[in-house]
Amino acid sequence: MKKIKIVFEKNFLVCAELNDTKIAEEIYNNLPIESSTNLWGEEIYFKIPVKAKNELPTLDVNIGDIGYWPDGTSFCIFFGKTPLSKSENKPVPYSEITVIGKIIFDDEIIKKLKNIKPGSKVILQK
Repeated sequence: MKKIKIVFEKNFLVCAELNDTKIAEEIYNNLPIESSTNLWGEEIYFKIPVKAKNELPTLDVNIGDIGYWPDGTSFCIFFGKTPLSKSENKPVPYSEITVIGKIIFDDEIIKKLKNIKPGSKVILQK
């Protein structure tokens, strides 16, 4: 598993582990990537310069999962309830994504993710 850093404004950092999907490998090979955040409920997503088709399309994600959303060519971080969720602890993506890894998190990280504002700068790094 390859490890990456997700760096937000104000030096807030989240570590993540990528899985062995081709999309995760392609994202890793394109690092560093700088973008600005969007929010959809308790999901942070942002455009990245990687265009790929869904490798393992799913709507089944958990808190802490990171994914690639081909419809928006976006990197997604799921940390809580989204508008399609039926429960507090089960995010549901807007449409199918490929899960590409997981963030390493605790309650403090989740609390900080909930404070990220739309348009915040974010950098993915090796």
